[in-house]
Amino acid sequence: MPAGVRVYAISDIHGRLDLLDELLLQTEADITLRPDTRPVFVFLGDYIDRGPSSRETIDRLIQHGERHECVFLKGNHELIAIKCLSDPNRFDQWMRLGGYETLVSYGVAPENAVTGSSIAQLQAGFHNALPQNHFRFFRDLRTSFACGDFFFVHAGVRPNVKLSEQKDQDLLWIRDEFLNSNEDFGKIVVHGHTPAHDIEVEPNRINIDTGAFATGRLSCLVIEAEQLSVIDTGPAAVAPAG
Repeated sequence: MPAGVRVYAISDIHGRLDLLDELLLQTEADITLRPDTRPVFVFLGDYIDRGPSSRETIDRLIQHGERHECVFLKGNHELIAIKCLSDPNRFDQWMRLGGYETLVSYGVAPENAVTGSSIAQLQAGFHNALPQNHFRFFRDLRTSFACGDFFFVHAGVRPNVKLSEQKDQDLLWIRDEFLNSNEDFGKIVVHGHTPAHDIEVEPNRINIDTGAFATGRLSCLVIEAEQLSVIDTGPAAVAPAG
């Protein structure tokens, strides 16, 4: 990392506001203990779906961005949710990925199976329920962020393709080709998207998705100078009903 910068990287919150609040309290305590360095929060996407508090999670992230220097990246779940505002053919995929819980958090509850005419009603309901600051938040999400020797992205990168030439499809969705690659990507890629039991530190990548929705463990990778450390909420928390 550049001198004087400390990055806090967090990924795949998936509507677990309870875990996000707990983790942010820990990061605030860390900043208080070490106030001489400029803190930069990098969120790697998948803020919504599956968990019970997607709308409230976006509210909290917007508030956090008003108080701290933040970079918000796009995840595949945000991509699909926003596309559903205009493309009815995406709704079935979104529901399978946890979109039902997101709609409920916005007060738009599908009564039955999402088919036919009900999709148009859900589109209209979601559009009307989406606050303007949430729409701007989703609209302005970036697909990548580089800082020092690190490249932050939601899912990963395509091997044998320059970082500057990566396609959004890969940045948001790629798995096996990236995860199985030993290639030097030019920077260490920090990513989420693929849940793991613990943060995975490899020579060319660091996976910080510890499956918060299912495991109760939301992790934050802290990078300062040449040092890596981890702040997390710990295991064994159960996702609240909702």
